[in-house]
Amino acid sequence: MVKLIVVYDNNAYPSAGLENLRTSWGFACWVETAETTVLFDTGSDGATLVHNVKELGLDPLTVDAVVLSHAHRDHTGGLKALLDMGVQPTIYVPASFSRSFKESVRTHTDLVDVSQWRTVAPGIHTTGEMGTSIIEQSLVVETGNGVIVVTGCAHPGVANIVRHVHQRFPGQIRWVIGGFHLGGISRRDVESIITDFQEMGVQHVAPCHCTGDEARKMFDDAFGDDSVLAGVGWSAEFELRARE
Repeated sequence: MVKLIVVYDNNAYPSAGLENLRTSWGFACWVETAETTVLFDTGSDGATLVHNVKELGLDPLTVDAVVLSHAHRDHTGGLKALLDMGVQPTIYVPASFSRSFKESVRTHTDLVDVSQWRTVAPGIHTTGEMGTSIIEQSLVVETGNGVIVVTGCAHPGVANIVRHVHQRFPGQIRWVIGGFHLGGISRRDVESIITDFQEMGVQHVAPCHCTGDEARKMFDDAFGDDSVLAGVGWSAEFELRARE
């Protein structure tokens, strides 16, 4: 099995039933299997990240790998607090990250430059670098009934990211989770993206972080019971399928 938990977000998720979780601008998603724990992004504040992780009953010392989507602080800011605890995960960053950032991380632990599609753990992959002005990577998790796409901010375009994954995995896109970066986008453009999702066979959506309130509502209306307005504390568990 693989479990995904949003451990950092600027949106609350009251259904989690954990009133002590803290919200703050940024995003982080905990991805855990029986063998591996991967943290995708780290939010903007280390104290909030560590608090939420512990409040959710998770152990930050068990993190084996950290995948950073892009270089903005609301996705990388919690990393130092994690490393200062003595955790030594392998850090996967887009190759375009600054030399100073990478050198700083390498004083604590191993760092891997990512440019192309890369497997982080069995059944868990990074898309590699996408985009032009803001380079970003997304996470892909294989399940027994299709793949899950986890986006940090989707600066390269959330439909472009899903299309890129769909080309590699022509079957079902089971979930798209994370920041869709649609705040301030016209309703017509959001409707076009929703249509793209539907045409690519996206089954479920869990928009959060930088998606924007109006766009989140539009996705929720379009997908109905197949949509979750995710926030910190949201979680779901799936059967993991490792690709040969």
